[in-house]
Amino acid sequence: MLLKEIEIEVYGAEQICASCVNLPSSKDTCEWLEAALKRKFPEQSFKISYIDMYNPPEKLKQKTFAAKMIEEDLFYPLVLIEDEIIAEGNVRLKKVVETLERYGYKGQL
Repeated sequence: MLLKEIEIEVYGAEQICASCVNLPSSKDTCEWLEAALKRKFPEQSFKISYIDMYNPPEKLKQKTFAAKMIEEDLFYPLVLIEDEIIAEGNVRLKKVVETLERYGYKGQL
């Protein structure tokens, strides 16, 4: 049983990360991740959002994290689940799925 709806944030920028050439854009990664997770965890609710690190929403938490990404030169897309960095640059579905399962999500076979 799920205790709460998990929040997944995908931070990135329109321009592809210099170290991540030949990988999908941050926005494409967010869309792909959402579709894959909906197939893997049908009937299980989660919230996924894309945050442009150069134009973050007004929420202080997101503005602060976006600024940290720029200052620390973190790779993007960067996936944050419940404030934990799960992936940077080349996002692997397996790692995201394992993290959700730690929170009680049950994957479809």
